[in-house]
Amino acid sequence: MENLSPRQSQILKSIIEEYIETAEAVGSETLDKKCNLGVSPATLRNEMVRLTNMGFLKQSHTSAGRCPTPLGLKLYVSSMMKSENLSVAEEVAVKEKIWDYRFEFDRLLRETTKALAQKTKSLAISTTDKGDIYYSGTANILDIPEFYDIDLTKAVLSLLDRFDYWQKLFDRSGDETEIHVLLGDELGMQYLEPCGYIYTKFKAGTEHQGTLGIIGPTRFHYSTAIPTVRYFGELIEEISRSW
Repeated sequence: MENLSPRQSQILKSIIEEYIETAEAVGSETLDKKCNLGVSPATLRNEMVRLTNMGFLKQSHTSAGRCPTPLGLKLYVSSMMKSENLSVAEEVAVKEKIWDYRFEFDRLLRETTKALAQKTKSLAISTTDKGDIYYSGTANILDIPEFYDIDLTKAVLSLLDRFDYWQKLFDRSGDETEIHVLLGDELGMQYLEPCGYIYTKFKAGTEHQGTLGIIGPTRFHYSTAIPTVRYFGELIEEISRSW
């Protein structure tokens, strides 16, 4: 796993999961108390320095604690996290919310975007190949510590009507995976370093295609966010299969 020792992998995983929960830099003492890794605080500090030098962690400007970098988060997503799929009951509840719109693409995508925002408590955005943009959940980000920064919030909200921005983003990220995770600098805009974007592409019948995803801090609850975005994308395709 990227040349990490088992101990380093466990430390990195623990730091990322603590950071996801608290939005705060994680110090060795916190890690020692909460995660019971079986090594001394001094050893933890040494390993955290090594992980920082390897580019998986960065040191906070305001404390001795560490935060994960986009590189560390990408490794967590690809190799460390355990996905938590929606339960059958949750899938049924989601489908019931949008089923009545199964013959109207515009309304289907609008309601699916709204349901995704409600489910993930994020800002959800969808686009079509015709240049349409739908979004829902702008109020959700105002409850997230990262978005107390007015410049960051303004930067994100300014993108909601810019199809050109999203199209360039999709073109750069390619088609190699069913779920795309873009973090920080990958979003290609000043002020967006604390942000992440998880999205999937979909086809609706033979005439429509587009993207559906969520915007939030880089510390998404990836274990649930990724399966949820995937399910919503698959649901659009399932509902529109007979078009």
